[in-house]
Amino acid sequence: MQSSPVVRAVGVGLLGAVLQIVMVIAFAWPAARTAPRDVPLVAAGPGAAAVAQRLERERPGAFDVTTVRDEAAARAALTGRDAYGALVTGPSGVRVLVASGASPVVAQQLAQIAQGAPAHVEDLAPLPASDPRGAGFSALVLPLVMSGIGASVLFTFLLRSAAWRAAGVAVFAVAGGLGSIALAQGWLGVLPGSYAPVAACTVLAVAAVAGTITGLASLGRAGLGVGALTFLLLGNPLSGAASAPELLPAPWGAIGQWLPPGAAVTLLRSVAFFDGSGAGRPLAILAGWTVAGLLLLAAGAVRVGRRRVPVAERSPVLAV
Repeated sequence: MQSSPVVRAVGVGLLGAVLQIVMVIAFAWPAARTAPRDVPLVAAGPGAAAVAQRLERERPGAFDVTTVRDEAAARAALTGRDAYGALVTGPSGVRVLVASGASPVVAQQLAQIAQGAPAHVEDLAPLPASDPRGAGFSALVLPLVMSGIGASVLFTFLLRSAAWRAAGVAVFAVAGGLGSIALAQGWLGVLPGSYAPVAACTVLAVAAVAGTITGLASLGRAGLGVGALTFLLLGNPLSGAASAPELLPAPWGAIGQWLPPGAAVTLLRSVAFFDGSGAGRPLAILAGWTVAGLLLLAAGAVRVGRRRVPVAERSPVLAV
């Protein structure tokens, strides 16, 4: 029994309202609840233990401070992406080391701590002068996701075979990744580092998004919606691009790092600002999503093949 147009219209309208509410929650909730939660820091110098205790007393649960042997070890922890900041004590007082490339928000918070207890602030991974707040970098994530969704729709409806869809994903990832970083570095100036490795990371990120969604769609058109909503409503707001994974409500910040947008943000930061330190895990995650997309495309091809009726069964067999 078919429902009336009125019932369908009301149902579709309510479904759209639910989707809108979910999108508001997905994007606004992490931003509204952004706060430091066990953010890794290191402390060095004769008063390191006292500084760590004072910080825990003043901001309980905000920072996870580890004591290291000296300033060199503290600097290595920042440049190796093991910590977001360092507190170095000495005869002249406390010096705060930050890495804005890892998270401008955390760097700003540590600078505020330094202002509360007069200290010198040194940035070991500064942002480009053309993007001093990191807003341009954080804005890169959504276009990568949205363009991946759009391309997946085109591949699904315009390319019939899995092989041609895979080829389309490859061409899109290479052209889009190379072009995006050319704009980001050459025109906008929001990413430092050598062009080739940064662009290669972007190519992999684009392939992970577009390949996975296209692969899901090959198993059924509903896969387009599942993939798009997962990466858009979960992956983008939980990527930590505008803050850091440790600033998002637990466990969502950690979950976001397992999705392509979050892994892409961490990988780009590692390669652009830290010469590849900390790039291993996000690189493996993006490679895993890319391979998963190829496997889904292959599974979709097998599924289509099984649904086709063999020629021998469609045509009468002529007796010899």
